[in-house]
Amino acid sequence: MKKIRLLVKTKSKKYPIIIGSDIINQINYLLNSNNINFEKSLIVFDKNVPKKKLNIIKQKLKIKKNIIHIFNANEKNKNFKSINLILNKLFKFNFNRNDCIISLGGGITGDVSGFAASIYKRGIKFVNIPTTLLAQIDSSIGGKTGVNNKYGKNLIGSFMQPDIVLSDISFLKSLPKRELVCGYGEIIKHSIISNKNIFNYLDKNIHNILKLKSPFIEKTIADSCRVKKNIVEKDEKEKNLRKILNLGHTFAHAYEATSNYSKKLNHGEAVILGIISSAKFSYTNKLLKKKDYEKIFNHIKKLNFPLNLNNYLKKKDVNLIIKYMKSDKKNSSSKINLILIKKIGKIILDLSFDKFIIKKYLYNELSN
Repeated sequence: MKKIRLLVKTKSKKYPIIIGSDIINQINYLLNSNNINFEKSLIVFDKNVPKKKLNIIKQKLKIKKNIIHIFNANEKNKNFKSINLILNKLFKFNFNRNDCIISLGGGITGDVSGFAASIYKRGIKFVNIPTTLLAQIDSSIGGKTGVNNKYGKNLIGSFMQPDIVLSDISFLKSLPKRELVCGYGEIIKHSIISNKNIFNYLDKNIHNILKLKSPFIEKTIADSCRVKKNIVEKDEKEKNLRKILNLGHTFAHAYEATSNYSKKLNHGEAVILGIISSAKFSYTNKLLKKKDYEKIFNHIKKLNFPLNLNNYLKKKDVNLIIKYMKSDKKNSSSKINLILIKKIGKIILDLSFDKFIIKKYLYNELSN
C-alpha cells in the first residue's frame, strides 16, 4: 500500500505525518523532501525497540554526527532526571538550535524527547518516529510533551509541535498483543468522539486491525490521526475543543497514579478502563442511552482484556483515586471536570461533579 501523507496545520507550525510500511528506509529522502535539514542528531532510543531499527536509521541518515541516548521508557522514568540526562548530552556535544532530537520509541520516549527539545536553547528541531500503535495514532500528534511528578501525570510540560512524524507500521510487528490492545484504546476513543462511521468500521474489522492486516491497519491509523489532527488544528493549546481528546483520561490517569504506575496496568489499558468508566458514568447519569453504552462496552469486550476495575484497584483506593482526579490539570474549581458521552459521535465537555458523586460511582464499581 502507498504511503499516506497528512499535513497538520497549527498556528505555531505546519508539519507532515507520513504513514507506511518500512518508511524508515527512506528517512533521508523524507526529511530532505520536507526541508528538514541538520548536521547533528541526538537519537533518544527506547531500549525496548529492536536495535536493528536503530541501525537502519543510523545507516540511512546522511548527516555528520549521530549521537545515541539509550532510554529505559516507563512511567517512573518520565521525570526531570531523564530530561537532564538528555540536556547534558546535548550540551556535551555542543548542539545548536539547527540540530535535531529524534525520538525513536513509544509515547513516553516522545514526551520526554519533545520536552527536552522544547527547552534546550528555547527550542531545537524535533523528529518523532513513534514505534507503538498508541504513539502513532495519538501522542505523536499535537505537540503535548511533559513529565510526571509526585502530584500526578503530565503536570509539567510544554507544547512542542514536531517537524515531522514518521509512522512506520513495520515497528508494530515486533509488539506483543498487549501493546497493540493499548493503542487500540485510543483508536476507540477517537471513533467515539468523531462519528459512528469510524466506530462501525472498527467494530466490523477489529480482528484484521489487531492482526495488522493491510489495508485495515493503514486506514485505521490514518482515520485516527485525522480525528486528532482536525481537533488540534482548531484548538492547539487545549483552550476548549481539544479537551474532547481527554475522554476517559481523568479516570485513566488517576487509576495509573493510584496503582503507582504498576506494570499490572499500563497507560493504554488505563485509558480503556477510563473510557468504560466515562461511558458507564454517562449512562448511570442518564446522559448516554443504553443502546450506545452497550455498543461501546461490547466492542471493547472483543479485546479479551479484563474489564472489571477491581482487577486492578480496591475499595480502599477510592480516596486516593479522587485525590488524583482532583489534581487533574483540566479542573478549574473544587469540583471534578469530566468529559462525558451523549452518543457515539457526540461528546459533552466540562461537566463538573462533586467528588461525593464520583466516590459513590467508584465504590459501586469496586464492589462488583
